[in-house]
Amino acid sequence: MAEYKLLLPSMGEGVMEATIISWLCGEGDTVKEDDSVVEIATDKVDSDVPTPVSGKIVKILKQKDEVAKIGEAIAILEVAGAGEVVAEQPQEPKSHDAVSTEIPQLSTDEIKELEKPLTSTPQEFSGDLYLSPLVKNIAQQENISETELKSIKGSGIEGRITKEDILSYVSNRGKQPVQKAETVQPASPVPVQTAAPVAIPVTVGAGDEVIQMDRVRKIIADAMVNSKRISPHVTSFIETDVTNVVKWRTKHKDLFEKREGEKLTYMPIFVKAIVKAIQDFPMINVSVDGDKIIKKKNINIGMATALPDGNLIVPVIKNADQLSLSGLAKAINDLAYRARNKKLRPEDTQGATYTISNVGGFGNLMGTPIIPQPQVAILAVGAIVKKPAVLETKDGDVIAIRSLMFMSHSYDHRVVDGSLGGMFLKHVHDYLQNWDMNTEI
Repeated sequence: MAEYKLLLPSMGEGVMEATIISWLCGEGDTVKEDDSVVEIATDKVDSDVPTPVSGKIVKILKQKDEVAKIGEAIAILEVAGAGEVVAEQPQEPKSHDAVSTEIPQLSTDEIKELEKPLTSTPQEFSGDLYLSPLVKNIAQQENISETELKSIKGSGIEGRITKEDILSYVSNRGKQPVQKAETVQPASPVPVQTAAPVAIPVTVGAGDEVIQMDRVRKIIADAMVNSKRISPHVTSFIETDVTNVVKWRTKHKDLFEKREGEKLTYMPIFVKAIVKAIQDFPMINVSVDGDKIIKKKNINIGMATALPDGNLIVPVIKNADQLSLSGLAKAINDLAYRARNKKLRPEDTQGATYTISNVGGFGNLMGTPIIPQPQVAILAVGAIVKKPAVLETKDGDVIAIRSLMFMSHSYDHRVVDGSLGGMFLKHVHDYLQNWDMNTEI
């Protein structure tokens, strides 16, 4: 018999580690190839890890709530065949001695440079240093400069900085010796960097219930605060007559479900209109990297989805501009189903370039959505409500019952001005209001 190391597989771009949520089997259990053996969580999504071989689990190396790095062994299996320990990937972790020889020796001048007082100015990072979204978020919140980050010896793959590395650096940051600097009176007043806002202490009264945030809620909370800190949000609103959309869907939904076995919701229609508007205004489909604007080639639409536990996740419709209405309907239904049943893969939540949120699903007329970083815009669609509306006809104005819907467009004022944000929203409005009743599905 031979021993086989089960390694934590790659979980997608930017994901360098995962937390063990629970083992689906125990030591001594026999598993078959492709059986799910452990449930893990990353800062993107929860998922199961299957075993690529059949065998018996003889040793679990990472227990519940422990963090494992990508490529790290999490269990050892006993498999059929003779030989020594084999691993899913041929590359073994480097020994302590091998790693030690790679640590650069700092000169006295370099050590003094690292001991200089730290500034508190928020930093932007160049593309020369790879940082996962989680590490970058921590660095920005702690005002850690790129120079400081380059001084941290990463323990991840290819020397990348992991969450443990940066948290260890933060905890020891204040213990470094600091040189006293001579106070110099500035010749003229200069802006003063204010301290980071501090949460006001909350008093817990008798009978109050204290509920600990779960892991996903903590991630959502950090992401929302971080987005408001990074992006100056502006929101534009418009009310759209979607009577044609409602009539068209009513006409086709039963036939579509009978033919495809899929429900036809309003979401693929909204996404189609967004895609067309992005093609008209491609500078909405961008990200900001310091003083650079990254114009995205692909149009990947994030779809905010509420989960049964009350949390939120945003699966992504990849290359939405290349899908027909039928293809969009199938992709949306598939992602929504897998999101609500915890079947999403890590790559299903990555790479969005623009996001839509359907607040109308909860009966809300409108909302002011927060931009998912590093995108620069998000659209919220409200509930469709029948109202009396004024229509212009060749015989004069008339009042008729129409299906109306509010849309809210939040955008990053660093790169999206009111003209661009407003014109984009108006084009989405026009595509929906003038929906062709002869559109094929």
